[in-house]
Amino acid sequence: MNLYLQPKKVDALHPTDILFQTNYWSRVKCRLGWEPMAFDVCFQTVEKGDILVLIGSAKDDLKIAYVPQGPEFEPDAEMYGAFLEILSQALKQYLDSSVVVIRYDLPWESQYAIDFKSGKFGLEHPSARLRELRMNIGTQTWNLRKAPLDLTVADALIIDLTCSQEDILSAMKPKTRYNIKLSRRKDVRIFDASIENLPLFYELYLQTAERNGFKAASYLHFSALFSSLDCKTDSVEMFFLLAKQGMDILAGAIIALSGRRASYLFGASSNQGRHLMAPYLLHWEVIKRVQEKGYLTYDMGSVSPSADPNHPFYGMYRFKTGFGGEIVHLNGSWDYPLDDRRYEDLRNYESFMAVNP
Repeated sequence: MNLYLQPKKVDALHPTDILFQTNYWSRVKCRLGWEPMAFDVCFQTVEKGDILVLIGSAKDDLKIAYVPQGPEFEPDAEMYGAFLEILSQALKQYLDSSVVVIRYDLPWESQYAIDFKSGKFGLEHPSARLRELRMNIGTQTWNLRKAPLDLTVADALIIDLTCSQEDILSAMKPKTRYNIKLSRRKDVRIFDASIENLPLFYELYLQTAERNGFKAASYLHFSALFSSLDCKTDSVEMFFLLAKQGMDILAGAIIALSGRRASYLFGASSNQGRHLMAPYLLHWEVIKRVQEKGYLTYDMGSVSPSADPNHPFYGMYRFKTGFGGEIVHLNGSWDYPLDDRRYEDLRNYESFMAVNP
């Protein structure tokens, strides 16, 4: 496979459905301390797309080259490993010695997707060791490792927006339809929010993090989403809605619009008024609005891969699958170590932080 990379300006990245591979996302990550790089991916003289690469500090003097939800170009499933190996070797020449690993958050369908959907692997993905064995078939160095954790999404709930709103509603679970109607009857209202409302949303987000036991992102992460927008050069839009009853803010959602896809980035809900079911009405409003704007899919983001009550994302599974749609099983995050000793140091640190946040 004759592959080479051609460096390019980050603002020359192609528009894409994948938000995390856009020029806009490079500006978001710049505000959070990452250094962006961009390359055209070429086979001989034929360009096969491009990639955004982010360079950031992972631990002390150890750096990571991170490819968020990329590359977009997808080889045949049994060539995943060989392609990533060649791509990594091409990318390595542009990285300095402080970078210990190239990490890919692959947007490609899992090699086990069919088996997983058939129930062959029970409630979870196959073990990391089994996945590594399959991913490295066809490679020369047998160097690809499953990352200790997935940085974005390994399993996501996708709603098809090409059918009618009546069909979307009929595909929902009865309880979800009931909760949408209940919220509307209780006089919950959805309104367009602006960046001035971001502190209100962040307050709800902190409540949500404490209630569900996950580590909250800093306010800077949210402000970066809006301060990085540039209407002159972007194909990306942000869609920010809040739900209220009277003067009480009950829930909120931040949606990104890129290419033909709407992506649910962040959501939050108040500890108060949970019986009003505002998140259900909120997402139904998102679905209607993005469909009317002409978007083809609504990516509701992470869920557990199956109905496993012991999975940390099971609550999201129960809520999101109520809206119908289909779960897509992706490959998650994969590492190509550039320095074995320092990579193991980083891996041990990340594994420790995953259980001791």
